[in-house]
Amino acid sequence: MVDFIFFTDEKLFTVARPSNTQNDRLYVTRGTKKRQVTANRLLRTRNRFTKSVMVSVAVSTLGRSHLVFIDPGVKINGAYYRDVLLSQHLLPVIRSLAPEGCFVFQQDSAPAHRARETIEMLTRETPDLISPALWPPNSPDLNPVDYKVWSVMQERVYQRRIHDVNDLKQRLLEVWNDLDQTIIDGAVAQWRQRLQACIQAEGGHFEHLL
Repeated sequence: MVDFIFFTDEKLFTVARPSNTQNDRLYVTRGTKKRQVTANRLLRTRNRFTKSVMVSVAVSTLGRSHLVFIDPGVKINGAYYRDVLLSQHLLPVIRSLAPEGCFVFQQDSAPAHRARETIEMLTRETPDLISPALWPPNSPDLNPVDYKVWSVMQERVYQRRIHDVNDLKQRLLEVWNDLDQTIIDGAVAQWRQRLQACIQAEGGHFEHLL
């Protein structure tokens, strides 16, 4: 059954390489208190207004969609999600990849995804749907796109400096097109184990159980 599930998600990529301040280290002599360190050593500046691109994909062991670029400046509300992302991009590709049109559709619980009109459409247009009632409200650790595909994409996209939005789009396309299907297959293979760990943890943090 897992092999017939199509997992979908959206992600924002920025021109400036994302940074994780949790990995920052400040070296001082033993016993030094934070208030004794000068402010210019503690403050970190970053470009708050970096340009960005949002993309959407669908993946499964049966194959994957093309990389869908969200129209610039568009807020993904229910109507845009249904009329553009689903109707024009994701569902047609999924139907073409699924044998005899048989598949299960999965999405997270973002507002546009769980809107009443969206659920009605997906119930009508897909053979089977993992409904919001059966899915945790915050589930990045249960979506192969979230817990694997995006991280691989991000690591590879920023292996070189990105100059502008057009360069970022081109780089995203290159990385997505070169992404080996085995990476997706491996991520999907972890899904059942993660689902069982989530149940064991009663919906709480479960990474330590994997």
